[in-house]
Amino acid sequence: MNAGAAAADACAREPIHIPGSIQPHGALLVVAPDGRRVLQASGNAAALLGLPEAPTSTAQIDGALPALLQSWAEASDGVLQQAQACGARLLQMTVHATPQGLIVELEPLDATELQTLDSLYPRLRSFLDDVEGEDDMAVLGEHAAREVRQLTGFDRVMVYRFDEEWHGTVIAEDGNGRLPSYLDLRFPASDIPAQARELYRRHRLRLIPDAMYTPVPVLPAASPLDGQPLDLSGAALRSVSPVHLQYMMNMGTAASMSVSIVIDGQLWGLIACHHAQPLRVGAPTRAACDFLGQILALKIGARERGQEAALRWAAKELEHDLVARMAEAGDAPDAVTGRLAKSPEAWLRLTRASGAAVLRGDTVHSVGQAPSPAQLKALATWLHQRQDRGELFATHALPAVYPPAAEFADTACGLIAAPISVIHPHYVMWFRPERIHTVTWGGRPEKATTADGSLTPRASFAAWTQEVRGTAQRWTPVEVDAARSFCQAMVTLVLKQAEQRAALTDRLETSNRELEAFSYSVSHDLRAPFRHIVGFAQLLGESEPQLASRSRHYLDTIIESALSAGRLVDDLLNFSQLGRASLEMAPVDMAKLVEEVRRSMRIDQGTRQVTWEIGPLPPAWGDASLLRQAWANLVDNAIKYTRRKPVAVIRISGEQRAHETVYTVSDNGVGFDMAYQGKLFGVFQRLHRVEDFEGSGIGLALTRRIIDRHGGWIAAEGAPDEGATFRFGVPRPAQKQGES
Repeated sequence: MNAGAAAADACAREPIHIPGSIQPHGALLVVAPDGRRVLQASGNAAALLGLPEAPTSTAQIDGALPALLQSWAEASDGVLQQAQACGARLLQMTVHATPQGLIVELEPLDATELQTLDSLYPRLRSFLDDVEGEDDMAVLGEHAAREVRQLTGFDRVMVYRFDEEWHGTVIAEDGNGRLPSYLDLRFPASDIPAQARELYRRHRLRLIPDAMYTPVPVLPAASPLDGQPLDLSGAALRSVSPVHLQYMMNMGTAASMSVSIVIDGQLWGLIACHHAQPLRVGAPTRAACDFLGQILALKIGARERGQEAALRWAAKELEHDLVARMAEAGDAPDAVTGRLAKSPEAWLRLTRASGAAVLRGDTVHSVGQAPSPAQLKALATWLHQRQDRGELFATHALPAVYPPAAEFADTACGLIAAPISVIHPHYVMWFRPERIHTVTWGGRPEKATTADGSLTPRASFAAWTQEVRGTAQRWTPVEVDAARSFCQAMVTLVLKQAEQRAALTDRLETSNRELEAFSYSVSHDLRAPFRHIVGFAQLLGESEPQLASRSRHYLDTIIESALSAGRLVDDLLNFSQLGRASLEMAPVDMAKLVEEVRRSMRIDQGTRQVTWEIGPLPPAWGDASLLRQAWANLVDNAIKYTRRKPVAVIRISGEQRAHETVYTVSDNGVGFDMAYQGKLFGVFQRLHRVEDFEGSGIGLALTRRIIDRHGGWIAAEGAPDEGATFRFGVPRPAQKQGES
């Protein structure tokens, strides 16, 4: 450890809570828990109480205890603060209990200070009116700084906010020009060490009326109760570290006061007050400033909680949307994770990232700005080798902990990595690029040391700029929690679907056996009665040639309905058996197939005029008999729904792409409203009345199932009375994709 680091460490460990002395603008007594005798007293206590100077023992002060502590028993919270008459003098008394006794702090109180209480309330009321409904942090800080300066008379009042690393930035300021402005400057965390910040958190107000004071010792030095140095953590009069006093003088500050801004038990920042000359602020005014600081903390806390709640709500909605989309992807884990890549905007917005990736084994899906698959796999391996590999990992400075990340800092300097497996290096990741930015410090942040290695505060507070590299914008707790919650939901979904698949396998075996029995029943038990109905109805018509025309109409209707029901049964049987039929995959001459389908429908066309426009049709890879059925359904629809056109125009074409072959069938028929597009491929879903266009309502559903069995897709476009276009694509096998 170098000299500077050693000195800084010594500063952080300085026992500032047991200085053994107090500031001279008040006096301190340590009273036995029963309130009957003084255990310790500051050297100036007797004089302040009007007793003979230089008392030989604390016993000389015991006589003043009944008057000082008469209200102590009435204090319900263990802390008593009130104005107390002591002979001809008026004192501000504060009492709090410690294991070493009751610590009584006394300050002289001028009668005029009590009179100012009446003027403080209207000022506080005015401040409340000013900040009512205000949400801008800088404006809130400006109101608070201005009000505190007007209350106290300090030369400069700053609102100072801590960041995640405890560096502080001046976000608001009010001054009279006697001291330099520090607005927007940043101060290092070492200026206020951790132990000092903890005291600021526990005790909101701290006053140093004169940085050049002479400390007043507390005697005896050790507590009579436990023999330990007196703990003055809760004492406002506690003497100040010499390093801090030197720091004040280096700033040109002779007096200071700080009011802590504590939100939800955490130190958020300070209202820091400075004066070029010694300045004592009376207890009533300090209490008003403390109250104002609490108001400011409540306003900031409410604002931040409201913003956080809104962000968490938005993140939860995005999470639900993403999980719902993944649930629609199917029950295969790769399909679930792969679905993320199809929702890039929501995936990135979940953490406000610029890139993201999901890794499962050798499969990498990435969106936005992301490292290469090889770099991601190496990163996943490193994460999986860490001791905390089962925990979410988040950093805004990845190269600092994983040096290879320097190669891709422009895309992934910041990282959130959530594991989706405890066995394999499977992760969902979010990235942010390096953010090169300039920070303006209030002087160089390094502290100086003397020749003997002791710490001396920096003497310069002039603005000093630093270019910061190797970091990205920090992830907020909301973003980290959103990533964690999403990945937990994702893992739950995959596990749930795995359980469902296991249960479904058993049910499918049973269902398949039942389906076979049902198919047999349909093909033999249902089709035979329909054939009988048709046959006997025809025999009846032939044997009774003299039937009345109405009776003949009834008989024809019976025959037509029975034939329609028979066709429906056949279609249902084909639809149910298609999912179980094995595919005989081979090259298919689609041009020949379409021509055969077209010729087979000439009889149905009758005397209608149909214009065929058939373009080149590349070959496909699939089951010829099933593809023939798909073409037959699409072409039959085109013929059927152009029936009302004087000239029907049916266009058929194909296009070979890199990984698939796409075919198109379009017509100039009645078309359909795109609002009902989702119904087209459902069983028994019809967009036109059966009275206008015959059919079972199963043809397009059967076509989609055929294309799905081939691993392809089908889509439709149309407009009322402007025709319809159906497109479907079937994949090209890997060994065939190089051919053209």
